[in-house]
Amino acid sequence: MTTQHTSGSKAAATKIITTNTGRILRVSADAEAGAANTPPVTTPPTAIADPARRADVLFRVRRDEGHEISAWWMIGAFLATSGLVILLLSGVPGIA
Repeated sequence: MTTQHTSGSKAAATKIITTNTGRILRVSADAEAGAANTPPVTTPPTAIADPARRADVLFRVRRDEGHEISAWWMIGAFLATSGLVILLLSGVPGIA
């Protein structure tokens, strides 16, 4: 994080802080001095949520360590999808 002190002849002293993500923050010297006197706020520890149980994930399943699905399922899904597309396109007039 880089900091730069700036001050104008009539403006209050400010400090420009650049975060690691590139966000530029402009903090007045008065606000910084007030923040230095306040004790740091401690946040309660967050519960570790299981990614497989999130509400926005529908089909994610927690499997045992080292357990993977068979490659034949993916081959079968490809063949079924291809067959369905060919079947549907065969009903479209004027293609062949």
